[in-house]
Amino acid sequence: MQPPQVFEETRPRDYLTRIAASGIGQAYKDLAVSELAILAGDVVVDLGCGPGTDLASFAAAAGRGGRVIGLDGDREALREARDRTAGMPQVELAECDVHAICLPDASVDRVHTDRVLQHVADPAAALREARRVLRSGGRAVFAEPDWDTLIIDYPDLSIARAYTRFVSERVVRNACIGRQLAGLATGAGFEITGVTPITAVYLDVREADQILGLKRVTQRAAAAGYLAEEPADGFLRYLANKPFFASTTLFIVTATAR
Repeated sequence: MQPPQVFEETRPRDYLTRIAASGIGQAYKDLAVSELAILAGDVVVDLGCGPGTDLASFAAAAGRGGRVIGLDGDREALREARDRTAGMPQVELAECDVHAICLPDASVDRVHTDRVLQHVADPAAALREARRVLRSGGRAVFAEPDWDTLIIDYPDLSIARAYTRFVSERVVRNACIGRQLAGLATGAGFEITGVTPITAVYLDVREADQILGLKRVTQRAAAAGYLAEEPADGFLRYLANKPFFASTTLFIVTATAR
């Protein structure tokens, strides 16, 4: 029988904060900061800053003489970011659409996104805007997952693949942005200087569920016809009671403005 508290029933509001606090989240975010190579006094813009989990690291690197600008279209996320960055005078926050960034041309030294382009209506347009506001020679770091790399260990591969296919086709707007990112950035006027794959591995079903929403997504997949009800129930029972394994890959693309 399935333990009653293995899977969360509703999507948590603190999803992005959970990712930032996880071991893999801290590792790839530290790498992103390193790749940005922020200098004291730099102007850094975080596009789609969300609740501001990356802003403190950028502020520390830019120093009191720098500027860190967090932009997001979600007012509630910006309120959380303001609370998180209280006492950091170099941090500024503004409500802004990444397709039309509210900054002048060539006005920043560093641009960053993390798990943003997977959700936007037009990633290519957002990248062109990122290039527009970045000074010539400035550096950008884009971190985006590729959800088609998601694998879950289950004896019936057709069921596991149906789950992943549902995620790629119906759950995430730009689910394969990870593999597309380097090409899109090149087309937007960036020169790619590095691509680093970061693979998250989950051996604990509860930990994975906090990121993947296993029960919620499985139920949605069944409702959408990707899985029949009985196989969907069996899938969840297996994940809850057997040794668990899942993984997915995120790509960090480092680029400079040509």
